[in-house]
Amino acid sequence: QVQLVESGGGSVQAGGSLRLSCVFSGGPYSSLGWFRRAPGKDQQGVAAIDNDGNISYRDSVKGRFTISKDNAKNTLYLQMNSLRPEDTAMYHCTALDPSTVVVGPVLDYGMDYWGKGTQVTISS
Repeated sequence: QVQLVESGGGSVQAGGSLRLSCVFSGGPYSSLGWFRRAPGKDQQGVAAIDNDGNISYRDSVKGRFTISKDNAKNTLYLQMNSLRPEDTAMYHCTALDPSTVVVGPVLDYGMDYWGKGTQVTISS
């Protein structure tokens, strides 16, 4: 059974930091990632990491966000620094089924499995 459980969201001022965590189980998964959804906006792929350790980020978070994974703890992280009001969204932990073939960037695909999300709110 797929389980992706996020934590670590909150409200901070612009320039602050947050660290999101996601405990995952029920795999295997070929990739794990973070997506976000904000009211009135399309969903956005934020960062992803595959089983070979290849990492991708959306352009607007490069240099500010860092994705990492601890396989021993079955936990995915997203360290978010220099946060901006436009980063405000519900952040979802996501996973890709190994049977899924993705053509193009995985951040454009949307993944197969989604957690319920953790809210991140950045005030100016």
